Amino acid sequence: MKMVAVIVAVSSLIMTPAVVLAAGTGHSHDGDLAYGEPGDPSKPSTTIEIRMSEADDGKMLFEPDRITLKRGQQVRFKLKNRGEIDHEIVLATFEENMKHAIEMQKNPDMEHDDPNAKRLSPDQEGEIVWRFTKAGEFDFSCLIPGHRESGMTGTIVVQ
Repeated sequence: MKMVAVIVAVSSLIMTPAVVLAAGTGHSHDGDLAYGEPGDPSKPSTTIEIRMSEADDGKMLFEPDRITLKRGQQVRFKLKNRGEIDHEIVLATFEENMKHAIEMQKNPDMEHDDPNAKRLSPDQEGEIVWRFTKAGEFDFSCLIPGHRESGMTGTIVVQ
């Protein structure tokens, strides 16, 4: 009986990291977050195109890198990777993106299946529909290691 208890205890220790990894990054997108909530694609929205690319000098960028919106506004971000390498966009608070950037350093190939994030290959297009429910200043960044540090970040001001 003791051996069974030891095996169960060891199994639970071994399985815990797998369960944590399977659970994802710990982000909850089921409710109203500091920066808003997933939008409803069937409802009217403002369309804003965001292009992702690299410059000849090595700088990586979003165009535009500053967006001003009104509280309650729903936006359909049309994303276009015009660069030669993969890029992503993650909408969040600055603090949340910095915390997530640390996780990305540990796992640079992390796939995002979140309504506030999208990773695109070169020449790929995608979209994020988001409703900004609170006023404030929010961040969008490419959190692939080295990209944010090379300038791939932007600000969303919600008035």
